[in-house]
Amino acid sequence: QVQLVESGGGLVQPGGSLRLSCAASGSIFSRYDMAWYRQAPGKQRELVAGITSGRTTNYADSVKGRFTISRDNAKNMVNLQMNSLKPEDTAVYYCNAHRVTGGIVYDYWGQGTQVTVSS
Repeated sequence: QVQLVESGGGLVQPGGSLRLSCAASGSIFSRYDMAWYRQAPGKQRELVAGITSGRTTNYADSVKGRFTISRDNAKNMVNLQMNSLKPEDTAVYYCNAHRVTGGIVYDYWGQGTQVTVSS
Protein backbone atom coordinates (compact mmCIF):
# COMPACT_ATOMS: atom_id res chain seq x y z
CA GLN A 1 0.00 0.00 0.00
CA VAL A 2 1.24 3.45 -0.94
CA GLN A 3 -0.32 6.71 0.14
CA LEU A 4 0.37 9.84 -1.85
CA VAL A 5 -0.11 13.42 -0.72
CA GLU A 6 0.34 16.30 -3.16
CA SER A 7 1.13 19.88 -2.28
CA GLY A 8 2.25 23.09 -3.93
CA GLY A 9 -0.70 23.97 -6.11
CA GLY A 10 -2.19 27.43 -6.27
CA LEU A 11 -2.92 30.48 -8.38
CA VAL A 12 -0.17 31.86 -10.58
CA GLN A 13 -0.01 34.38 -13.39
CA PRO A 14 0.86 33.32 -16.94
CA GLY A 15 4.60 32.98 -17.29
CA GLY A 16 5.02 32.17 -13.63
CA SER A 17 6.31 29.06 -11.89
CA LEU A 18 5.07 26.51 -9.39
CA ARG A 19 6.65 23.48 -7.80
CA LEU A 20 4.43 20.54 -6.98
CA SER A 21 5.50 17.93 -4.48
CA CYS A 22 4.21 14.46 -3.78
CA ALA A 23 5.06 12.74 -0.52
CA ALA A 24 4.76 8.97 -0.56
CA SER A 25 4.46 6.51 2.29
CA GLY A 26 5.90 3.04 2.18
CA SER A 27 9.38 1.61 2.28
CA ILE A 28 9.63 0.53 -1.36
CA PHE A 29 9.00 3.89 -2.98
CA SER A 30 12.17 3.50 -5.05
CA ARG A 31 10.68 0.53 -6.90
CA TYR A 32 7.71 2.48 -8.21
CA ASP A 33 7.45 4.40 -11.43
CA MET A 34 6.07 7.81 -10.53
CA ALA A 35 4.12 10.25 -12.64
CA TRP A 36 2.10 13.43 -12.62
CA TYR A 37 -1.23 13.53 -14.40
CA ARG A 38 -3.67 16.39 -14.77
CA GLN A 39 -7.34 16.78 -15.45
CA ALA A 40 -8.96 19.97 -16.64
CA PRO A 41 -12.72 20.53 -16.38
CA GLY A 42 -14.57 18.59 -19.05
CA LYS A 43 -11.41 16.81 -20.19
CA GLN A 44 -9.88 13.40 -19.66
CA ARG A 45 -7.02 12.88 -17.27
CA GLU A 46 -3.72 13.08 -19.14
CA LEU A 47 -0.12 12.19 -18.42
CA VAL A 48 2.05 15.25 -17.80
CA ALA A 49 5.39 13.71 -16.84
CA GLY A 50 6.76 10.42 -15.61
CA ILE A 51 9.93 9.15 -14.01
CA THR A 52 10.72 5.46 -13.76
CA SER A 53 12.39 3.68 -10.89
CA GLY A 54 15.54 3.89 -13.03
CA ARG A 55 15.03 7.67 -13.36
CA THR A 56 14.12 7.66 -17.03
CA THR A 57 11.81 10.60 -17.67
CA ASN A 58 9.14 11.32 -20.24
CA TYR A 59 6.96 14.34 -20.84
CA ALA A 60 3.82 15.30 -22.68
CA ASP A 61 4.66 17.33 -25.77
CA SER A 62 2.72 20.26 -24.36
CA VAL A 63 5.04 20.64 -21.36
CA LYS A 64 8.43 19.66 -22.80
CA GLY A 65 11.03 22.29 -22.04
CA ARG A 66 8.84 23.90 -19.37
CA PHE A 67 8.27 21.18 -16.76
CA THR A 68 10.81 19.01 -14.98
CA ILE A 69 10.03 15.91 -12.96
CA SER A 70 12.44 14.63 -10.31
CA ARG A 71 12.46 12.16 -7.47
CA ASP A 72 14.24 11.85 -4.15
CA ASN A 73 14.11 8.24 -3.03
CA ALA A 74 15.72 9.04 0.31
CA LYS A 75 12.79 11.34 1.13
CA ASN A 76 10.08 9.38 -0.71
CA MET A 77 9.28 12.47 -2.75
CA VAL A 78 8.56 13.26 -6.36
CA ASN A 79 8.48 16.84 -7.59
CA LEU A 80 7.24 18.66 -10.64
CA GLN A 81 8.86 22.01 -11.40
CA MET A 82 6.59 23.97 -13.69
CA ASN A 83 7.93 27.05 -15.45
CA SER A 84 6.50 29.39 -18.07
CA LEU A 85 3.01 28.40 -17.07
CA LYS A 86 0.15 28.95 -19.46
CA PRO A 87 -3.60 29.25 -18.86
CA GLU A 88 -4.02 25.87 -20.56
CA ASP A 89 -1.97 24.30 -17.75
CA THR A 90 -4.89 24.97 -15.42
CA ALA A 91 -6.05 21.65 -14.01
CA VAL A 92 -6.08 19.40 -10.99
CA TYR A 93 -2.72 17.68 -10.83
CA TYR A 94 -2.48 14.14 -9.51
CA CYS A 95 0.49 12.12 -8.35
CA ASN A 96 0.60 8.48 -9.42
CA ALA A 97 2.67 5.51 -8.28
CA HIS A 98 2.77 2.47 -10.56
CA ARG A 99 4.44 -0.90 -10.31
CA VAL A 100 3.99 -4.31 -11.89
CA THR A 101 5.40 -7.28 -10.04
CA GLY A 102 4.48 -10.95 -10.09
CA GLY A 103 1.85 -10.20 -12.69
CA ILE A 104 0.06 -7.85 -10.33
CA VAL A 105 -0.45 -4.18 -11.15
CA TYR A 106 -0.15 -1.74 -8.29
CA ASP A 107 -1.56 1.71 -9.03
CA TYR A 108 -2.00 4.47 -6.46
CA TRP A 109 -3.26 8.04 -6.73
CA GLY A 110 -3.11 11.13 -4.59
CA GLN A 111 -6.08 13.36 -3.91
CA GLY A 112 -4.95 16.03 -6.36
CA THR A 113 -3.87 19.64 -6.10
CA GLN A 114 -5.39 22.53 -8.04
CA VAL A 115 -3.21 24.62 -10.33
CA THR A 116 -4.78 27.75 -11.77
CA VAL A 117 -2.93 29.92 -14.27
CA SER A 118 -4.72 33.21 -14.72
CA SER A 119 -4.07 36.93 -14.76
